[in-house]
Amino acid sequence: MRILITGITGFAGSHLAEYALAQPGVEVYGTVRTRSRLDNIVHLTDRVHLVDCDLRDPFAVRRMIAEVKPDRVFHLAAQSFVPASWVAPEETFTTNVLSQINLLEAVRHECPGARIQVAGSSEEYGLVYPEETPIHEDNPLRPLSPYGVSKVAQDLLGWQYHASYGLQIVRTRAFNHTGPRRGEAFATSSFCRQVAEIECGLAPPVLRCGNLDARRDLTDVRDTVRAYWLVLEAGEPGQVYNVASGRCVSMREVLDMILGHARCPVRVEVDPARLRPSDVPLLVGDASRLRERTGWGPTIPLERTLTDLLDYWREKVARQCRPREG
Repeated sequence: MRILITGITGFAGSHLAEYALAQPGVEVYGTVRTRSRLDNIVHLTDRVHLVDCDLRDPFAVRRMIAEVKPDRVFHLAAQSFVPASWVAPEETFTTNVLSQINLLEAVRHECPGARIQVAGSSEEYGLVYPEETPIHEDNPLRPLSPYGVSKVAQDLLGWQYHASYGLQIVRTRAFNHTGPRRGEAFATSSFCRQVAEIECGLAPPVLRCGNLDARRDLTDVRDTVRAYWLVLEAGEPGQVYNVASGRCVSMREVLDMILGHARCPVRVEVDPARLRPSDVPLLVGDASRLRERTGWGPTIPLERTLTDLLDYWREKVARQCRPREG
């Protein structure tokens, strides 16, 4: 089976590539751009086929799909940092929405039998009232950020291309996921990076954070990509599936877990620059539809996820602390 992962160099894409390579009879292709950093997949470059393609270029995407002829497409490439969407909403929409249109058009013309996963986000739900939790897939979509609106557009495009052209598209709405390789701009990774730098003596013992009252449903990325794989194999085309743990923790609790593993005292300060114009106060998902269809459930405890992430940053920061030879 030949699979294509857009955004293979990213956080979830690199973990999905690892998972796919562990399956029998799978050949993995992934899209990259000229300036793509390969840090997350440097250990995989001799086992995957990297294809240079800017998804914003419809002609390049058409050529790439015609060349690869994938049986499965996992569309993970996106501008996925919510705060960045406030600063650059136009770029967020171009990257997320137009790129997906180009991809779906290319698949429609070159390999219409391919199964496609459109990776959505819990940010699509946006404003959720307490009585609406845990959030089911039929809950109203009230996005509170330009990023959330762009993911709603991707989600509905997936439905429209299935309904209009019969493409075998399965949509997912992943709630927050974290783990090793998470970008440092994201809260859990920022916490761990700051702790690692403090331990190494690269920063004063002060950790700066944003809104700690936000409550999130956190899943390990390794469980999340397993859900992507299972739902594309067994999910119903046209349907949408939440990927969630079903448990809710505040960012304050998450930070306390991380600080519980710190090797030195750390003081916490709220940084106004890290606060969003509007924030989603509560996100906890109901993944029963996914569980009933595929048997999926999270297997990695949050405590282990966070310690793995902290150890990942300790290793990265330690390389900065080592004296250079010569």
